[in-house]
Amino acid sequence: MDALLTLAVLACVLLALISNKVAADLVLMAAVTVLIISGVLSPAEALAGFANPGVITIATLYVVAAGLIETGAVQWLAHYVLGRPRSLRSAQQRLIFPTALLSAFTNNTAIVAMFTPAIQSWAERLKIPPSKLLIPLSYAAIIGGTCTIIGTSTNLIVHGLLIDNANIELGLFDIAIVGLPLCLAFALFMYVFGSKLLPSRGNTAEQLSEVRQYCVAFRVTEGPLVGRSIRNAGLRHLRAGYLIELQRNEQLHTAIDPSWNIEKHDILHFLGGPELAAELRNIRGLQPASLAVEKLAIANQQRRLVEVVLGPEFPALGKSVRESRFRSRFNAAILSISRNGKQLPGNVGEQHYKVGDTLLLETGDEFVDQYRFRKDFLLVSPLSDEGLSDFRKVPRAVGILLLMIASTSFGFTSILESVLLAAGAMLLTRCVGAAKARRQIDLQVLVVIAASFALGTAMNQSGAAAMIADTLMHDNLASPMLALVIIYLLTVVFTELMTNNAAAVLMFPIAQSFAEQLGVSIMPFAVVLMVAASASFITPLGYQTNLMVYGPGQYRYSDYVKIGTPLSLVIAALTLFLVPIIWPF
Repeated sequence: MDALLTLAVLACVLLALISNKVAADLVLMAAVTVLIISGVLSPAEALAGFANPGVITIATLYVVAAGLIETGAVQWLAHYVLGRPRSLRSAQQRLIFPTALLSAFTNNTAIVAMFTPAIQSWAERLKIPPSKLLIPLSYAAIIGGTCTIIGTSTNLIVHGLLIDNANIELGLFDIAIVGLPLCLAFALFMYVFGSKLLPSRGNTAEQLSEVRQYCVAFRVTEGPLVGRSIRNAGLRHLRAGYLIELQRNEQLHTAIDPSWNIEKHDILHFLGGPELAAELRNIRGLQPASLAVEKLAIANQQRRLVEVVLGPEFPALGKSVRESRFRSRFNAAILSISRNGKQLPGNVGEQHYKVGDTLLLETGDEFVDQYRFRKDFLLVSPLSDEGLSDFRKVPRAVGILLLMIASTSFGFTSILESVLLAAGAMLLTRCVGAAKARRQIDLQVLVVIAASFALGTAMNQSGAAAMIADTLMHDNLASPMLALVIIYLLTVVFTELMTNNAAAVLMFPIAQSFAEQLGVSIMPFAVVLMVAASASFITPLGYQTNLMVYGPGQYRYSDYVKIGTPLSLVIAALTLFLVPIIWPF
């Protein structure tokens, strides 16, 4: 009876997560509540995940990552390593290795968030379409995490389950023997196929108004523009865009004659890249036509332009801009909205938000600092060169990271002890403040992981995991290699449908049942689980870093399928070949 109830709860969890209508942490906590009330698990068993060392390690690593971000260590490395390659292939290779290296030791979403604006500017300088570089950035961050136990939260969770259920503890670099070949295979794959399979929406000059394309409206006020022709005022063609429409006395003119004289109260509509609004802001006699901009309680000298990418935790998804009261909630005005790299037509106030939308905002100096660690937005990118980092502390932060790695590698401290000491050092040396460190910790991820442990425990104790294993593996097909393939494929499917951490926790008891029934070691199953739960390349929704580059890269859903499918097959084949050799059954 307990097994059937557990399977029913699991089915409901999967359906709720696939629907994406309810937050993952709420879904998992509801499942934990059902398991406690029904008596399948005691409260202590159901809540044991919140005390798991893996969960604590993940939470603490967020603080270490915050120190690296706040000091600008990631930006410094990007500037130092990227350089000026002479070809697209060279640019991709220069991007892959530092990204993978950093992702092996810190949070990969933080790496992608910091690298994305830098890569966009770098691509502009190199005259390379950003679409050729941003998917490789995301994929390199994902694969780099497979090189160490602390590289991804998935690795830490599976490692914690190994300790609890099999009394097996791995070293920091034990899985690098698989992770490094995967990184090299990815680099070779990109070298051979990257330029062919990645989209190109034209060269950088042609994309000036297409990459993160926006339409912005400015009103003519009293000043030097009134009475001058559009041509003489220099408004027909600008550096970052061009004039497309003129609204005068409620009439909209789309066929614009450059000889027309500008009148007071004209509303001019411009189309271009995100820098266009900044360029227009510096022209005397123009001001944003949006009432929301005028109502901002921010002095002009303190205003700045910021791009944000909406995340799944944005509170107004599905609502219109007008219904969301965005200006009141965030003290920021939306100038324009871009979806899939294209400007959304129509009135901004009538647009409905979707995950992955890129918003161009006019806001205050404090917005970036306040919201870049919040989960409302996947990416917060200021459109200026103002620095938020104290680069004098870069050696301090990098030194702490290296000491953490060395202490764990030489066995002086456990992984958890090393991470705790490193986080404390980041705070004591003021590489990051306590408030910013707290905001960097992703509570939703921690709740999802800890609650997932309860489902995993229920599957083990109730016999549900054994039932699934019996159903999947018939006696005439009882082969360890086939079981390994099944675990890999199921984990990949679950990862694409739900969170990677939940997929790993739910698949571990099934993998353990396979190993026990076949009388073989759990290790090859555990390592395959680590890789498969991270190998999300086929959709932008399967892994957060894929979604983060979706809008800025002007990608379409099919772009991920086109390059992600063959890459997934390569990673799967190499993993299933190497793991049984390194960790025999």
